[in-house]
Amino acid sequence: MKRFFLGASVIAMALSGGMIPTAAYAEYALTILHINDLHSRIEPINKYDATCSAEDDEKGECFGGVARLKAKLDERREALGKTGKNMITLDAGDQFQGSLFYSTYKGKAAAEFMNVIGFDAMAVGNHEFDDGPQGLSGFIDMVEFPVISGNIEVENEPTLKGKVPGTLVLEVGGEKIGVVSALAEDTSETSSPGENVRFINAEDYLKGAVEGLEAAGVDKIIALTHMGLPRDMQIAAKVPGIDVIVGGHSHTLLSNTHEGAAGPYPVIVQNPAGKQVPIVQAYAFGKYLGEIEIVFDDDGNVLSATGDPVLLDASIAADKDVAARVKELAGPLEELKNQIVGASAAVIDGSRDSCRARECEMGNLVADAMLQRVKGQGIDIAIQNGGGLRASIDDGQVTMGEVLTVLPFQNTLSTFQLKGADIIAALENGVSQVEEGAGRFPQVAGIRYIWTRAKKPLDGRIIKVEVEEDGNWVPLDPEKTYGVVSNNYMRGGGDGYKIFASNATDAYDYGPGLEQVVADYIAALEEPYQPYLDERVREVE
Repeated sequence: MKRFFLGASVIAMALSGGMIPTAAYAEYALTILHINDLHSRIEPINKYDATCSAEDDEKGECFGGVARLKAKLDERREALGKTGKNMITLDAGDQFQGSLFYSTYKGKAAAEFMNVIGFDAMAVGNHEFDDGPQGLSGFIDMVEFPVISGNIEVENEPTLKGKVPGTLVLEVGGEKIGVVSALAEDTSETSSPGENVRFINAEDYLKGAVEGLEAAGVDKIIALTHMGLPRDMQIAAKVPGIDVIVGGHSHTLLSNTHEGAAGPYPVIVQNPAGKQVPIVQAYAFGKYLGEIEIVFDDDGNVLSATGDPVLLDASIAADKDVAARVKELAGPLEELKNQIVGASAAVIDGSRDSCRARECEMGNLVADAMLQRVKGQGIDIAIQNGGGLRASIDDGQVTMGEVLTVLPFQNTLSTFQLKGADIIAALENGVSQVEEGAGRFPQVAGIRYIWTRAKKPLDGRIIKVEVEEDGNWVPLDPEKTYGVVSNNYMRGGGDGYKIFASNATDAYDYGPGLEQVVADYIAALEEPYQPYLDERVREVE
């Protein structure tokens, strides 16, 4: 396969059977095999998206893992190849962050396994910046395929300059396939790209990139994005010339057959020219392999888009060589992962759907643990971003590996003083993007709040805030200064909490690791932890 580089009101129609074919003089079919948001789930995962235990894996209760992904991709490639089908394999970003493999090996493990599995292109995800631009740069140096993103400006960042193309042309079966890419514009808030990397509006970039491809004679164009399904739908509706969008970031399961899917596979959006644009995404963590067949007419118009994600369950035998290499790399991690820190009486819900939209059990556990750790330091309020909670924990024994899967970012506790009015402003930021499933949703302890989405974002969604004082709930005083504990990422302005960076006083950002704080909290309990909700966060209409 040849690669070439070139410079660079939404109505969704749920057509579960794909798009309606029309007549054409010639047809060209392309199968896209795709994943997104693997998040360092190198080993198989359990039903809670946490790393699976060896016992559960032997029972056939686990999903995904790079060895299983490799086996399934090889199987599909062989089957498609035997019938003369054209195919490409794409990753829509966020290989980084999410397990001890990333904490230990950073991008090295991801690069090694991606090279073995084989990809034609990968979009830059926001978490690819979690160790700064140099972390992404090192990863790009190691992989054997293009890592692309067009709406990021890296000319002023020496470690990335010239390394991140925005547009790619693949020659597949005698046809040129254009690939354009864009990354969520708020990555400076959700990760650590540094001061020298800028993000421009995705639509502005993509319009120019698509026009450039079309001028070069490329009439089949895929947008490989890390924007989230809502933004992908907006892009499809606004940018002419995109034929299909392969997305990530929102961890959305689109499917015509799998229970719990957020919509059909593909979702169809009408573009400015009246054409239907299929959008696909395949959940996250390597649990599914997406497969969509796009049929084009001779002019590059999409005639049909059909397929469905494949669940990578125990029915798929893992690739033996890859599994052996995973086991080898996992060896040094086992002692820490298997350390038992305590027990839980029930499943602790840390799911993305819960913790980014409402009070969740994992949010209560983590916020309670944070506040308990620093209560003797004059701290009364804990605020933790829901996006920092990455998995649930099963009932029974709780291991350090499970805690690290929930809290993989190596954040430290940050304590500071903040006025009540600024705390309200911080909460306003926290609920401002709940419709998009953003990670800034505030899980709290020491305070409780009522909010509504009936108001516009940042315009009075927070209706009432109370703080606990001497065992009683009293209104938060906007003029009073309170002691707050958060994590160092939020204190630095992450997830839009800029007010923590600008207005906090007496800040100390070098407390103990958040994962250790939670592990110690569970370990100190005489009985198994009992997950709970207590209406500290309430939404009203």
